[in-house]
Amino acid sequence: MSRLIEPSAGTSPFTHFSRAEWDRLASRTPLPLTPTDISRIASLGDPIDMQEVDAIYRPLSALLQLYVEGSRRTAAARRAFLEEPEFPPTPFVIGIAGSVAVGKSTVARLLRLLLSRWEHTPRVDLVTTDGFLLPNAVLEERGILARKGFPESYDRIALREFLAGVKAGEEDLQVPVYDHVSYDVVPGRTQTVSRPDILIVEGVNVLQPPRLSPGTSGVAVSDFFDFSIYVDADEAHVEQWYVDRFLQLRSTAFLREDSYFRTYADLTDEEADATARVIWHAINLPNLQENILPTRERATMVFTKGPTHRVESLYLRKE
Repeated sequence: MSRLIEPSAGTSPFTHFSRAEWDRLASRTPLPLTPTDISRIASLGDPIDMQEVDAIYRPLSALLQLYVEGSRRTAAARRAFLEEPEFPPTPFVIGIAGSVAVGKSTVARLLRLLLSRWEHTPRVDLVTTDGFLLPNAVLEERGILARKGFPESYDRIALREFLAGVKAGEEDLQVPVYDHVSYDVVPGRTQTVSRPDILIVEGVNVLQPPRLSPGTSGVAVSDFFDFSIYVDADEAHVEQWYVDRFLQLRSTAFLREDSYFRTYADLTDEEADATARVIWHAINLPNLQENILPTRERATMVFTKGPTHRVESLYLRKE
């Protein structure tokens, strides 16, 4: 996997932090989580422990609070200068991008819990873009079911309209819900988002630039983000994490009668490994290389993970 652009010192748009350098910032920050909190958050195949939370996510939550407070100060100064009336703060929106199986969901859930424990941001909502995937019936009709997760498989207009509503301060916005067992959007089921302090939006393609064509808007989902994170790792590591997760799912979600992947539950280890690698190379790797990875340098921050899911270095975009 290609590295971030790192020309001679001082000319990169990112400031690089080694794990040790970032860890030193943790002593300045409270950690309002317990081991029980961490065990509830850890996702299948993405181990997380208190040491990792303390070293990486503890200082990150404090940094994000600085960004939130700065955004609010700027908004207050603008209102005073323009003599605008007082109104509640605009939700601060954080985008989290990266490959399938790289650990985006764990990052999102950790940040949601950490940020909600801070005094000035008690209301933190998390939305995944899976809910904005087109229903399987529509994907089949368009002949793109095998490209599920690629940019064209989402209702991007609905996602942009939702985020525009969030930034406009609208209440009771409804977000479609996706079920990973049935592998489809759940008809009639929604998640309500109503003026949170912070909204976290997690998805593989959330940093995509606008796709311009005649008669379309030049607005991208990422235009609504105040801060964005790209979770990065070597392709070989991500492939292995994907295979490991696939193997584990045979004894959990795949066993359910309503599972879209029920036929995979009875595969042997060798068959499951081979099947997972075929899916990875046919769908997830092309999506990563063609669509996801090219958006990496559009992020505010990039995590680089090692083979054990530990964050080894961080890149923060310079102001």
